[in-house]
Amino acid sequence: MANLNGFNANNVEPDAGFEPIPAGKYPVVITKTEMKPTKNGDGSYLEIELAVTEGEFQGRLVWDRLCLDHPNRQTVEIACSKLSAICRAVGVMEPQDSVDLHNIPLVITVKLKEREDNGDLTNEVKGYGEKSSLKPQTQPAGNTDKTSPWKRS
Repeated sequence: MANLNGFNANNVEPDAGFEPIPAGKYPVVITKTEMKPTKNGDGSYLEIELAVTEGEFQGRLVWDRLCLDHPNRQTVEIACSKLSAICRAVGVMEPQDSVDLHNIPLVITVKLKEREDNGDLTNEVKGYGEKSSLKPQTQPAGNTDKTSPWKRS
């Protein structure tokens, strides 16, 4: 049990939940990283939290998981390849700790994917690049604002 004395729901907007952001390229920074064990305990993955830094979806979070320790060699190779892309995008080629990759602008390519467990749509990070690689013509579909190439109407 927790003491909620003093909380008044009339003073706080209710959480409406979030739909996934549309597929596209987004400027982000890595805000948090943490090594976690896999569900069945046979390895571990680096969970990466990315925050969108500009446009309509500024402040939204997207996550990626890099399975850096796993019995399946191909799984580890894919994770290492993604980590290499992140390192190149942020200009840190030999990080000593995952925190070395935090708060440096980069670009992610986001896709929508159907979850296997419930069929809901979720975001999946499909690529990483340097922030300078983001050009107005690579903006998410539906942008009609000519003053900011990343803002959607």
